[in-house]
Amino acid sequence: MVGILCIYPAIDVHAEQVIREEGIGSQLTDTTEDRTNIREPGETDDADELKELNIANTVTITYDNGNGELNGALRILITLTLIALAPMLILLMTSFTRIIIVMHFTRNALNTQTAPPNQVIIGLALFLTFFIMTPTINTIRTEALVPFDAGQIDQAEALQRAVKPLRDFMYPQTQMKDVRMFLDIAQIEWTEEDGVDAIPSSVLIPSFIVSELRTAFIIGFLIYVPFIVIDMVVASALMSMGMMMLPPTTISMPFKILLFVLADGWNLVIGNVVRTFY
Repeated sequence: MVGILCIYPAIDVHAEQVIREEGIGSQLTDTTEDRTNIREPGETDDADELKELNIANTVTITYDNGNGELNGALRILITLTLIALAPMLILLMTSFTRIIIVMHFTRNALNTQTAPPNQVIIGLALFLTFFIMTPTINTIRTEALVPFDAGQIDQAEALQRAVKPLRDFMYPQTQMKDVRMFLDIAQIEWTEEDGVDAIPSSVLIPSFIVSELRTAFIIGFLIYVPFIVIDMVVASALMSMGMMMLPPTTISMPFKILLFVLADGWNLVIGNVVRTFY
């Protein structure tokens, strides 16, 4: 809360003084047509007329060329709501899901248990997600946030413009059979000639999530294959030497790490996972 209040932009308020032709004694801001006092002071004869006068308010303030903005408390409430929803958006509507699952499969294939630790894997996945989603974030900022802050569009149009870049990112990564599955469940008719704009977001988002899970598991299986071969070779060697009580994973883990280092595994895994989004 303190951080939000600290970064809340300051508002500059400027007042202009326009001198009427009658003289200095009657000075109002803006134009005489926009003056805020209804009648001149001293024109009332009784208390009822006095209530109708606005003799003290003689200053007109124009903010942002007349375009109003959200109240400060309401802006903070919306910001806190977005912060609460941000983890779900990052996890499910970006490249984070695929990356974190592939990293998990890689660690399990190496059989290193907690190396790298969960904090490192999550941090790496977040930075890679930011790298992949940077063009989408820039598009959202340019087409939605900047016009909304300038008062050029309302909230509904800003939300619509912000969702469109995310839809454009999700659609190429979504397999058509997943889209058709959710369309059939929702009993929505759609053909490829209708285009991506005809697919509701309530259908596109779960379709994208299912497709990401499928793709991540396929990549994880491919990562597992060479390490399974090492386990089988080590297990066969131990069996032939009669060392059946020695766990094969204890002997195979150093060979897995050696193979991973010699093949520059992190470069291959991370580089190819990032390239799947381009």
